[in-house]
Amino acid sequence: MQPQIAERIGTLAQAIRARDLDALMAHYAPDVIVFDLRPPPRVEGTAAYGRNFAAWFAQVEGAIGFDVVHLQVGSAGDTAFCHYIAHVGFTARDGRAVDYRVRVTAGLREIGARWLITHEHISVALSSELLGEAIAQ
Repeated sequence: MQPQIAERIGTLAQAIRARDLDALMAHYAPDVIVFDLRPPPRVEGTAAYGRNFAAWFAQVEGAIGFDVVHLQVGSAGDTAFCHYIAHVGFTARDGRAVDYRVRVTAGLREIGARWLITHEHISVALSSELLGEAIAQ
């Protein structure tokens, strides 16, 4: 079961790299709940989450680098949990090189013989300077 989840995360990353919205959204349950980097902070359902991805893809020129590192998977029955770091890189439409890492935590269920993401949380670490400013406010 765990190799199936790792493979599923690999094909999700491939869909992001290819900017293939249909292939990407096929990884999510229709009623997925996502805590995303892009507003709004809580996204419900594949239609809304697809709009977030489409808006992101529209800001990108060419391919997206999306490398999954430190993938950890746990599973029991028809439920699985994973977390990983994604190294993201791309060229923005304005020519800026963008490079960052996100932390991703995902809950999956086996639905109709496919593992689908039912919950996803994406975050970035604050630098110590930003964290200090946030605490001071």
